[in-house]
Amino acid sequence: MAPTKDEVFAKVKEALVDALGVDDDEVTAEATLVGDLGAESIDFLDIVFRLEKAFEIEIPRSELFPEDVLTSSEYVQEGKVTPEGIGELKKRMPFADLSKFEDNPAVQEFSNLLTVQDLCRYVGSKVGAQ
Repeated sequence: MAPTKDEVFAKVKEALVDALGVDDDEVTAEATLVGDLGAESIDFLDIVFRLEKAFEIEIPRSELFPEDVLTSSEYVQEGKVTPEGIGELKKRMPFADLSKFEDNPAVQEFSNLLTVQDLCRYVGSKVGAQ
């Protein structure tokens, strides 16, 4: 039976608390993984591992972090993601709210984009959350 959205949030929250050593109350739906919770690139490996184990799913790195878009001269010009690049990110990351990023599509800002809610939506789509 598919988990509820609340159950998905609870498991994602537990994974983030364990992986990042943050307090329960810091993990809110709106919190950004990097900016608010202090996740670093090495932490994402741990987070992905914990989510895969908790939900019995496989998370291909390119689905959650489409770095090839951010390093492609086809999609990035002068340090900013082009409208075509934004389109590609939206296609690959339908779970993420890219509206703030569209206002300032600087590549270095991308890591501040992903929120706990985005992560829950992604996992929810993988497990058919209700």
